[in-house]
Amino acid sequence: MVCVGLAPSSTACRGREAAMDAIVVPHDPAWADAFHAEAAAISSRLGAGTIRLHHIGSTAIAGILAKPTIDLLGEVPDLAGLDLVSPALEGLNYRAMGPHGIEGRRFFLKDDAAGRRTHHLHVFVQGSAHAVRHLAFRDYLIAHPETAAAYSALKRQIVALPGTTRDTYLVAKGPFIARTEAEALAWYQGREGP
Repeated sequence: MVCVGLAPSSTACRGREAAMDAIVVPHDPAWADAFHAEAAAISSRLGAGTIRLHHIGSTAIAGILAKPTIDLLGEVPDLAGLDLVSPALEGLNYRAMGPHGIEGRRFFLKDDAAGRRTHHLHVFVQGSAHAVRHLAFRDYLIAHPETAAAYSALKRQIVALPGTTRDTYLVAKGPFIARTEAEALAWYQGREGP
C-alpha cells in the first residue's frame, strides 16, 4: 500500500490501508509468472484453442504502481461458444458477471480464500475494438516509459488524497486513461499497419 507522506507504521497510514484495501502497490515481478500460471489453468479448463489470453492492466507494465489484481484479456472466436464452456471456470473459483457494463464483453472475477480480489478476466471477440484498446494501452505504456511513469505518479497522487476509495480512484484516473488511450490507439494502429 502506498501511504504517501505517512510512515507505513503510523496509525493514520494503517487506517488508510484498511479503508482503501491496498489500492496500489509497487510493481511485483512475480505478477508475470502469476499471469502465465493462470492463463495455463484457464486454457486447460476451457480446452485447447478456445481462448487466447493476454496480460493487461498495470500489473503487466514493469515499474509502475498497480492494484495487486492480475488482469487477463481473453480473445475468443465468438461469445456464444464461450458462454457454453464458461461454467468450467467455476472450478477455478471465477464468478461470471456477464457483460458487467460493457457490451460485447464477458467479465469474470476471482477472489482468494480471504475474499481479496486476485484476478479479473475480460473476454471479447478476437480483434474487437475493446480488445484492441486494452492491448494498445498496455503496449503503448511499455514502449513509452515516460508516460508509464506519469501514470504511476498520478496513481500515487490519487491514493494520497484523503478519502480515496476504489471508486474515486477509478474516476480520478479516467481523464489520463482516455487521453492516453487515444494516443495509444493511433500509435498501435500505425505500428500494426493498415
